[in-house]
Amino acid sequence: MSLNPTVIAIPVYFLLIGIELIVHRIKATKSYRLNDAIANINCGVTSQVTGAFLKVFSIGFYTYLYEHFRFETIENSALTWVIAFIAYDFFYYWAHRMSHQVNLFWGGHSVHHQSEEYNLSVALRQSSTQIIWTSLFYTPMAFAGIDPLVLLSVSGFNLLYQFWIHTESIDRLPKWFEAVMNTPSHHRVHHARNPKYIDKNHAGTFIIWDKMFGTFKVEEEKPTYGITKNLNSWNPIWANIAHYSDMIADIKRIPKFSDKLKYVFQKPGWLPESMGGYRAPYDVDRKTYQKYDLHAIKAVNAYVFMHYVILLAGTAFFLFNMARFDESLLEKSAVAGLIIISTVSFGGLFESRSWALPLEILRLFLVPVTLLYFLTNFDLSPITITATLVFIFGSLFWLLKTRSVTSQAVKNS
Repeated sequence: MSLNPTVIAIPVYFLLIGIELIVHRIKATKSYRLNDAIANINCGVTSQVTGAFLKVFSIGFYTYLYEHFRFETIENSALTWVIAFIAYDFFYYWAHRMSHQVNLFWGGHSVHHQSEEYNLSVALRQSSTQIIWTSLFYTPMAFAGIDPLVLLSVSGFNLLYQFWIHTESIDRLPKWFEAVMNTPSHHRVHHARNPKYIDKNHAGTFIIWDKMFGTFKVEEEKPTYGITKNLNSWNPIWANIAHYSDMIADIKRIPKFSDKLKYVFQKPGWLPESMGGYRAPYDVDRKTYQKYDLHAIKAVNAYVFMHYVILLAGTAFFLFNMARFDESLLEKSAVAGLIIISTVSFGGLFESRSWALPLEILRLFLVPVTLLYFLTNFDLSPITITATLVFIFGSLFWLLKTRSVTSQAVKNS
């Protein structure tokens, strides 16, 4: 079973999201949209699934440095854990800050900022590539002698803390608390696209880092959430590569090689003076601003929601049984691939893409194939297999029944 605090807390995440939904329904607060919320969680799903592979390299690199180059050996204790937690949050601040200041790093971190809403589902909207860049920032802890298991623990709890601050349901908190700790008010500023708020409040747990290093901003008027160039897609794969795609397009347009190289490490929005210079963020008129919100037909929404609940259960099963999946790279890759294909398919159905229906039919075919052929480490009962097949054929019937309506939606998209 996985000992990752983030994975263990998955049921709590969804319980709190459910409570927030109820509260917002009672208060008539409109901060959740089905397509946006599922897109957020889809990015979290793909992040956790790809992280099952990428963390081997990041933690492996940290462990290698710890085993061969540490200056001291720090005995694990409660005090060590507290010191490591504070140290991790300090390095998190700088990793986070540089993720906003360096174009290449922003390609990974931008995923977390793409939603135009602000609710607890946004906390789950995580990048699949950010770990490649940010893992380097924590290497001083390896040299200092912080055990890799302690690093994994404090990183998980740091991420857990940041979950609850992604909400508009909590207003300002007592001054003594907001003076030291990161809060929903502080973090709403960080997720805003308003020019006055951009690149502020990078803290993970302790807001004191922003106050010490000049990046703190108090919340004033209500923020407008999102990034300066909207993603306009529910596709989690595109969410992870969109900024890199823009970077490639810009690099092709830049004539000088030295400027191409500079572009990679400059602030997002930078261009050479000969091409107009820095493209500064601009404010938007909240009265006329329209959020990206393609509407699929109700039958498709219901279909995706039902299958998505099952996908989340399957993803949780995958993450909680990672030790068993690690015994076979083939099984691990097959299940991870099926999960990612599912998230892409659901996003395509929300957008009424022409390729979404064929991909979903293919996905339904791959489910029993994966169960029967790849999951050799798991004993699947005949009842489980039969129920799966019945569900698959029922889903195919549902898709075919709504095909004509879906085709009309595609024509109008």
